[in-house]
Amino acid sequence: MAEGSAAVPSTELLEWPKKDKRRFLHAVYRVGDLDRTIKFYTECFGMKLLRKRDIPEEKYSNAFLGFGPEESHFVVELTYNYGVTSYDIGTGFGHFAIATPDVYKMVEDIRAKGGNITREPGPVKGGSSVIAFVKDPDGYIFELIQRASTPEPLCQVMLRVGDLDRSVKFYEKVVQSKITFFLDFCSLTNLIALGMKLVKKVDRPEYNYTIAMMGYAEEHETTVLELTYNYGVTEYTKGNAYAQVAISTDDVYKSGEVVEHVIQELGGKVTRKPGPISGINTKITSFLDPDGWKTVLVDNEDFLKELK
Repeated sequence: MAEGSAAVPSTELLEWPKKDKRRFLHAVYRVGDLDRTIKFYTECFGMKLLRKRDIPEEKYSNAFLGFGPEESHFVVELTYNYGVTSYDIGTGFGHFAIATPDVYKMVEDIRAKGGNITREPGPVKGGSSVIAFVKDPDGYIFELIQRASTPEPLCQVMLRVGDLDRSVKFYEKVVQSKITFFLDFCSLTNLIALGMKLVKKVDRPEYNYTIAMMGYAEEHETTVLELTYNYGVTEYTKGNAYAQVAISTDDVYKSGEVVEHVIQELGGKVTRKPGPISGINTKITSFLDPDGWKTVLVDNEDFLKELK
């Protein structure tokens, strides 16, 4: 008869993330003037205002913008808290990225509308990819990346981390759970946390950094997390501007249980147990990764109902 531990995940739980339908839904961050940011994103970036809502009883408003419908595209969720006109972005948040067929033309258009170009368009150092950087009215940086075509123009969220290997393990699948059986026989199984895959890793020792692209498809096909490790830097300030990314799941309860096991192994913290949000009944769970970056898992069916 086998001896087991209550903390050991079941076979069903181990297999769950492989079957789950997950994608990046939106990034949430705070702005000081909602109408000003909407105007900038629609006129300069070419985004569309998808929906807007005001919650006066809680003293905030939201606007969702992107390059396609929320049912199929990654979007930004802007939050305006009544009376708060500025925020601290901190040192940990890096940038968002937008793919465009012509970076030079996009920069010209943004400059003509009064946008702040912080890096002129041109090839990256040591490479051929054409990029530029733009700062929005609240100080968020957007990287413009030249690509002939892409199904997802809003293509990156860059966050800085203190231990790249640990972060890759957290978002990918390399946590091992040990199951002890009778007569001390052990079996090792891999537990997948968020089910992402490492789509690209680049080490640039001449510039003292390494990046890892994490996502649910290849870099040119979907939105990815760009995790950046700067040599020797283990901690960053979070500020109070950038909030979180949201990811879809078919079952927040199962996915939440998986995340709890991974947090026990690699660090992090559950900030909201799985369950419905009061008022709209959308089921979510949320947690922090080992660097303190927040992720919210959102029930797929509830999310689609909310859009309708």
